[in-house]
Amino acid sequence: MYAIIEDGGKQYKVEQGQTVCVELRDLAEDQAEVEFDQVLYYSDDETTLVGQPILAGAKVVAQVNGQAAGPKLHPMQFRRRKDSQRRIGHRQKYLEVLITSITKPQ
Repeated sequence: MYAIIEDGGKQYKVEQGQTVCVELRDLAEDQAEVEFDQVLYYSDDETTLVGQPILAGAKVVAQVNGQAAGPKLHPMQFRRRKDSQRRIGHRQKYLEVLITSITKPQ
């Protein structure tokens, strides 16, 4: 069983027990779970459901594992014929979640 969810303008294919890095968000300190209700697609052994654009009643519940950081990126700013260049470092932060349950829509 798997689902395709939308979060932060991106789509993720998730299965139960899978760890996924999603966009970082502000959470309460005691919040241990995140609920994704923007389910676009649901599939298991018997049924396949496609939302138009989302499936009403379907949701994915995930346990918060904490923050994670992506790879270090080094974009360059370069101006031709000006003898000017600058190297910038960036490391995107993500929220790491463990998918605990996928609820089928009614």
